[in-house]
Amino acid sequence: MNRIAILSILVDKATDENVPKINGILHEYREYVIGRMGVPDKRHSVNIISVALSAPLDTLNGLTGKLGKIDDVSAKILISSKEYE
Repeated sequence: MNRIAILSILVDKATDENVPKINGILHEYREYVIGRMGVPDKRHSVNIISVALSAPLDTLNGLTGKLGKIDDVSAKILISSKEYE
């Protein structure tokens, strides 16, 4: 059973190393992505990415964990309590 979730990613310092890692991980989980929006905050030199997902709970936790291991990247997820097919 899937859960609907919103994944928030903050990239404190975008580099030639961490940006491809982020995109690679999101590509790996592409079948679960409903939509994605990226907002560069030039004023604070931060990139904000929001991703809407529909995936099993273990998959959502795995995705968040992989992103959280990347330098200068923070990832948090909000998961629905209701399950969907």
